[in-house]
Amino acid sequence: MLQIGEFSKICQVSVKTLHHYDKIGLLAPAEVDRLTGYRYYSTEQIDTMNYIQRLKRYRFSLEEIQRLIALSDKKQLARVLREQKKKLEREKQEMAIILNEIQTHISVFERTGDIMTYQKGYTIEIKNSPEMNILANRAMMGVDEFGKYYGALFERVPKEHVTPTGMNGARYYDKEFNHESSDVEVFIGIRERDKADTVLTSSQCAMTVHYGGYSTLSEAYGAIVSWILENGYQMAGAPFELYIKTQFDSLSPEDWETEIYFPIQKK
Repeated sequence: MLQIGEFSKICQVSVKTLHHYDKIGLLAPAEVDRLTGYRYYSTEQIDTMNYIQRLKRYRFSLEEIQRLIALSDKKQLARVLREQKKKLEREKQEMAIILNEIQTHISVFERTGDIMTYQKGYTIEIKNSPEMNILANRAMMGVDEFGKYYGALFERVPKEHVTPTGMNGARYYDKEFNHESSDVEVFIGIRERDKADTVLTSSQCAMTVHYGGYSTLSEAYGAIVSWILENGYQMAGAPFELYIKTQFDSLSPEDWETEIYFPIQKK
């Protein structure tokens, strides 16, 4: 048996952390002396502690780690680890995008002296949006759930014998945006009008093109709204995005291209 200090040194984790793990039921001492209150750990618990530390490096929360330690189904455990790997890969990609953005921001700021130039580089034009036959999926969804709802749409393609045009997008109906849950309609364009859920009719819009990852789309939205208010127009419908160039075109995030449309009318 190992005293708590010895166990702490071997596993390179503080005594305070071990007390916390005991308190939340993650890793209790193998034995506690009733008279002295000294805590002792078994040599077998070294493996458990190292497993906990590894899961922490995998960015699992302590609550998640508790469930994983109790999980005996090997297939389910492997599935959870694979899902976490995909999550970390997405975070790595997002971090690469952020690093590229901050470098560009620094370069532009040093050249212009304006720290907020990023929202001033958008060209806004009045343009009729394209008319599209679409398969649509509207629900209260978070941004991270778009893939799930698009997946359901693409599953319909072979079943309903329709031909995708490659023009996909999303339309936003809420007045306020909530990253976790908003009234959003994702859609894919198809050729067959008679098999479409609806037709996205052409309308006069304020439109701009956003280049880069989706995390900075708000800057394009801000530029359009400012232009609308400054030029005597008002919004006349739900704004929507068309994804012209994406990761599915084997492009890096800085080369992604998104068209943003705001239906408008004169005040």
